[in-house]
Amino acid sequence: MKKPSSKIREEIAKLQDQLRAAETREAERIGRIALRSGIGEFDIEEAELQAAFEQIAGRFREGKGGTTGRATARKNASGTGTGSETTSPLAAGAGASGVGEA
Repeated sequence: MKKPSSKIREEIAKLQDQLRAAETREAERIGRIALRSGIGEFDIEEAELQAAFEQIAGRFREGKGGTTGRATARKNASGTGTGSETTSPLAAGAGASGVGEA
């Protein structure tokens, strides 16, 4: 049985609302994590920060993002780590795709 176009539009509107709510939750979560990490203390240009986030996302897409800084810090504090486990710092502006915000 075919749905009338008005019913489909209602469903699309509901899905758009759900998408906005999900994006808001994700943005708030990432923002809280960024603030806890101390990133809010630095005056970083938006393009530079976006490039850094893109590098982080790329690491996780490649499956290399499983190691956390806290785990490495615990290893180093216990004397079992060499300090070489940390990831390299993000270069300023590296990986910038030039894609702006939506």
